[in-house]
Amino acid sequence: RAVRYRLLSSSLVLLTLLLASTMGCIQSISCKPRIRRENIVVYEVSASIDQCPTVIEENSPIVLRYKTPYFRASAGIVMPPVPRNETWVVGWIQACTQMEFYNTYGDIGMSSWELPELREGRVKAISDSDGVSYPWYGNTTETVTLTGPTSKPSHLTVSMNDNFYPSVTWAVPISNSNTPMLSHITRDQSFITWLVAINSVTKERIVLQTVRWRMRVDIAVDPDMPLGSRASLVGRPHQEQPYILNYQEPIPPNALGRPNANDAQVLMWRPRRGAPLVVIPPK
Repeated sequence: RAVRYRLLSSSLVLLTLLLASTMGCIQSISCKPRIRRENIVVYEVSASIDQCPTVIEENSPIVLRYKTPYFRASAGIVMPPVPRNETWVVGWIQACTQMEFYNTYGDIGMSSWELPELREGRVKAISDSDGVSYPWYGNTTETVTLTGPTSKPSHLTVSMNDNFYPSVTWAVPISNSNTPMLSHITRDQSFITWLVAINSVTKERIVLQTVRWRMRVDIAVDPDMPLGSRASLVGRPHQEQPYILNYQEPIPPNALGRPNANDAQVLMWRPRRGAPLVVIPPK
């Protein structure tokens, strides 16, 4: 009987502890398991480039402008309940992995926007953040912030878009002359765009989706023609569509912080004869 009593008492103690632990977890969201990739649902992922050609603008006697179609990405996400004292941000991070941007001025030379660290192979990618919201591409539709505790799953949608809309001088950029000499524009740029969840407290990162895309521009220019009829698109009229990968690529460190591509790029003048010259240094 004494043995039975001791066994019964031990069982009651274990049952009491189990119930207390269970009730504690029910009452406190902080007892819930930590957020893991397998608990996050990603659905309706889309990535595309508008099926329209690059638009050339010849409104200015100083510069030619061109506007490429937009790259667009969006996704729906279901995040599990967020524990107490945790904040998670879900959104898009983008980095440039390759850039060729040449503006040719007849047989005089060419100007080129360059990312020296990328060109020389010192880094694999450079952040394409807006310059404020590191590491995120932006902080409006591009991200959603969840602050715990939340008691039920959260349904989110994040989206982003990107395109090129630069100005290129008709005249040689290091010359005092305003004579149009621009004869060709070539641009070929590649990006990786990640859908990511980041714990703002621990800095843990969970890559949810990886997209690769590329934008190319090829414009022929006859500087002897009157303004408004000098430039024309050559090559393919539409862009190659992005690739939504069925595996996740790691995010290189330089894709997460300063400098971003706009601040890291330098404008070079590369004459046919003579040494290259820095026209605009990196910021």
